[in-house]
Amino acid sequence: MVDVGLFDSLRRRRGGGRRPGTLRGSTDADTRHLDEWAESRRGVEAFVEPRTTVTETTVVLVAHDGEWTRRRIGSFEAAVRFARKRAMPVYEVAKVGYPQRMRDYTERQKILQRRRERGDNPPR
Repeated sequence: MVDVGLFDSLRRRRGGGRRPGTLRGSTDADTRHLDEWAESRRGVEAFVEPRTTVTETTVVLVAHDGEWTRRRIGSFEAAVRFARKRAMPVYEVAKVGYPQRMRDYTERQKILQRRRERGDNPPR
């Protein structure tokens, strides 16, 4: 007799088949997003974030104006290959930190969001 849990079939169907405590790795969709994002912006640099107990290795792409996106990537080496293939600089966040323009962009977005919530018209 096979021991099957009551909700095992539902868990498999939803893609929740990972054991508790395991991390989701990168997918082709992650790489596609990074590719499309980098292709549609200029001055993009890659910042690799190390694997942690709750997240696999990730890469943050930062454009010239500070706009940024983050996705999982297979490993530090995979991030380096991704960046070099696209001729973009690649940095380790643990060594260099995040660029100031990224923090400035995030702060500008928060200000704009608060204005939208209040109904203020943005300056022209």
